[in-house]
Amino acid sequence: MSGPDLIDTHVHFWDPRRLRYPWLDEVPQLNRPFLPEDFPGRGADVVFVEAGRSRGDADAEIGWLRREAERHPWIRGVVAHAELGDPVATQRFLAEYADDPFVLGVRRNVQDEGPGFLGGREFRTGVSLLGQAGLPFDACVRAHQLPELTDLAAACPETTLVLDHLGKPSPGGPEYGRWREDLYRLARHGNVLCKLSGLATETRPGTTRAVLRDTLREALDVFGPERCLYGSDWPVLTLATDHDAWLDLVREALAGFPADAVLHGNAARTYHARKDPQ
Repeated sequence: MSGPDLIDTHVHFWDPRRLRYPWLDEVPQLNRPFLPEDFPGRGADVVFVEAGRSRGDADAEIGWLRREAERHPWIRGVVAHAELGDPVATQRFLAEYADDPFVLGVRRNVQDEGPGFLGGREFRTGVSLLGQAGLPFDACVRAHQLPELTDLAAACPETTLVLDHLGKPSPGGPEYGRWREDLYRLARHGNVLCKLSGLATETRPGTTRAVLRDTLREALDVFGPERCLYGSDWPVLTLATDHDAWLDLVREALAGFPADAVLHGNAARTYHARKDPQ
């Protein structure tokens, strides 16, 4: 039995009636339930990525998604939140979830942290412990943080780092050249992969489809198709485009590359293939 033709490695679900998501207060367009039954990508398996709920609700988020996955078996598992900068919290998380087949990885969103955060001793220890447990770390950073992430990749060579949203460049913007140089430096570390996700919501008004496509191809050239993953970032992407339009753009960017690796093969390997058919 073969696996799915598409694994979307970056999907969020949330229900503000169940859990608190402070960031939604600033984004009224998204401040409503987005549930598995609303997901437009029929036929794909998905990896749920923690959705920024209140930090005290991380366990509740995992539990909620576990119940949803019982009804929607195309949810492969979760990239869960863990407080990696807190040694006690990290150890507790790993004791609870390191052997849980539903927990596929960890994301501690760091995009709003100040300079030096990724270089902190306790944070690096937490990321290193993930590697020892066989769990990848999803790195949600902004473009100016790529040098710090490069240092983290060097310091934690046994941990797989997955760069969310290409590192949030602004395609065609004044910092694009710096992002490109920093991306090349990051990609020199073989433990880093790149998600082709989240780009549409980072663009300036008037950015053309061709510029977005070429930015995706830049990442494919830098990392190689064997180290890139597809992600929709649904429903956040609805602020800028729709699910099918983004998937079409990624497929267009993949022309000439081995698309199967990017669209499902790499995801199955990176997130442990824990739900692959036997």
